[in-house]
Amino acid sequence: MNLSRFGKKLTGPSGVPMLMEDMASAMANGGKDSLLLGGGNPAYIPAMQQRLRQAMAHILDTPGAFEKMVGNYPAPQGDVEFLDALAELFNREYGWGISAKNITLTNGSQSAFFNLFNMFAGEYPDGSHKKILLPLAPEYIGYADVGLTEDFFISFKPEIEFLEPHLFKYHVDFDALTITDDVGAICVSRPTNPTGNVLTAEELARLSDLAQAHNIPLMIDNAYGTPFPQIIYSDAEPIWNENIILSMSLSKLGMPAARTGIIIANEETTHAITRLNAVTSLAPGSMGARLALELVQSGEIISLSHDVIRPYYHNKALQAMEQLQYELGDLDYFIHKPEGAFFLWIWFRGMPISSQELYERLKAQRVFIIPGHYFFPGLPGEWQHTQECIRINYALDENVVQPGLHAIAETVKAVYGG
Repeated sequence: MNLSRFGKKLTGPSGVPMLMEDMASAMANGGKDSLLLGGGNPAYIPAMQQRLRQAMAHILDTPGAFEKMVGNYPAPQGDVEFLDALAELFNREYGWGISAKNITLTNGSQSAFFNLFNMFAGEYPDGSHKKILLPLAPEYIGYADVGLTEDFFISFKPEIEFLEPHLFKYHVDFDALTITDDVGAICVSRPTNPTGNVLTAEELARLSDLAQAHNIPLMIDNAYGTPFPQIIYSDAEPIWNENIILSMSLSKLGMPAARTGIIIANEETTHAITRLNAVTSLAPGSMGARLALELVQSGEIISLSHDVIRPYYHNKALQAMEQLQYELGDLDYFIHKPEGAFFLWIWFRGMPISSQELYERLKAQRVFIIPGHYFFPGLPGEWQHTQECIRINYALDENVVQPGLHAIAETVKAVYGG
């Protein structure tokens, strides 16, 4: 098939297609012969599932509500009632002073970042070429291939803080961080996918100050963060100002199929995203917004996130950590301190094979993980660390997670020679 440069760029081999293909393969035959620890699917949390069922039942019982949800195009900005409710929630809880004009919905966060990144990076009318700065690698696998031009990202190695035995944490290396004229925007995720790292308030403040000083936006990917879905195990407050583009999502509330992303930004930015929505998809879908509307209007979305979602995943993280520490014993490994999201980032220091080879060996056993080298877009030069890390998802049922972690441990021990 003869493809354009755009077609070849977005259909070539990369991390996200591999991830999604693994998910499809693992789910074949009902997933009975596979252990999928590589994807990003949230858990089926019974209390959340029940609450979403109640929301759907209310829609079905309200005359005209179902017909409106599935039968009408929403505005390109998204469901107007939902946008108003979100603005009221953030103003009531955090005093941001925003209106619905500061918010636009998208068909999921992935499509939001495709549009945002290509708005602020790539070729400019004056002939210059700008990049997205990722100040703390590793970063989300989904960023790597969304740029429409080459040389799209620049990233920096982190500082590594060793904590208790077999535990570490990444920090932004501000001494190494430089922002040149070819940077169009800064982007961080918080909590970070893949590591579960939560940037400190001081780190965020310094990044925000740097962005403002260089007249570029700071994008914060808050898909797992505060105040919803609140999959964050340390003290953290939401942050926003006119120079921040805050991305949120309904996926990790337990609604990934609804594909509902939320962008909070200055009006110029949200207006641009709204116009992109109209051109590329006419409008974002309504189902997620209508299902979550009551939860946002009442503020229940925050209490459910804090009291149901957060403790569920925190308990899963502790269980997975305990099993890995027992199974891996005295091997030369480190786990990034799990501060949020629902992934463990494991560093097998000095591993005799690459993480890609480990992935292949586990895949042969129908155990699916993500090799770490996909999470370092824009990092210059070679760094052995990128070949020694893997990401696993601990969100799924224990009959998947426990045998999956056991298989990983046994395979790694064999690699190290016993």
